[in-house]
Amino acid sequence: MTPDTGQIHITRGRGGEVEVGGSIDSFAGDILRRAGFLFEPSLSGYWIRLPFDMGHGWENERATWAAEMLTAARYPVHLAPDLHRDTAGAIVPAGPARPPAMTAQAPPDRRTGR
Repeated sequence: MTPDTGQIHITRGRGGEVEVGGSIDSFAGDILRRAGFLFEPSLSGYWIRLPFDMGHGWENERATWAAEMLTAARYPVHLAPDLHRDTAGAIVPAGPARPPAMTAQAPPDRRTGR
């Protein structure tokens, strides 16, 4: 990526869809695909968007994740304020909670099995 590359914008369009605009190279495109964005051919290139009707929470989670990964890869990214993970009923991570670490006890003795 060169310093003169324009900013990547992740916004919610007029129809409610989450879309990406700006200068997207192949690596940024791979990151967006991994986050769930679709690349639809259009007359002016590609329309990059998330699937329709997945819910605002899911869309916000994917948009935030994409913005974080693009930022980690040093792309200049603007994420619209209404797409941050904390807004519109964000998805709570599923799965069992990890038990707290047990640092107060000594490890079990292998010879006695206790």
